[in-house]
Amino acid sequence: MNLIPKNFYLDDIFDDFVPTFNSNKMKCDIYEKGGDYHIEMDIPGFDKDDIKIESKDGYLTITAEKTMEDNDEDKNYIRRERSYGKYSRSFYLGDFDNTDVEAEFKNGILKITVPKKEQANEKNYIEIK
Repeated sequence: MNLIPKNFYLDDIFDDFVPTFNSNKMKCDIYEKGGDYHIEMDIPGFDKDDIKIESKDGYLTITAEKTMEDNDEDKNYIRRERSYGKYSRSFYLGDFDNTDVEAEFKNGILKITVPKKEQANEKNYIEIK
């Protein structure tokens, strides 16, 4: 039995040379409750002004962008792990009224409520020729 992970010895060596896709950005939970869709998304380290929510063609797109600030040139970084850049997620919600969408950002968590649009229960039959 081997308790040491395969990449234990070389774990940090290639981090600075090989860019990796960080899939843990903007993780979210989506659920339906009380006739509404709810999206709760983790966006830690961002301010409310860094986040934009857009609706278009049935899609709700959340974008967060943070730029790197290099104000102090005297710093000699040994390692930089904090994330900067632009992150985006899109969700297809179908036909919804974007004027009733509510969003709140607090403690790094974005909460969005989208009212579901009432679906007509009428059946339409198509004639076969």
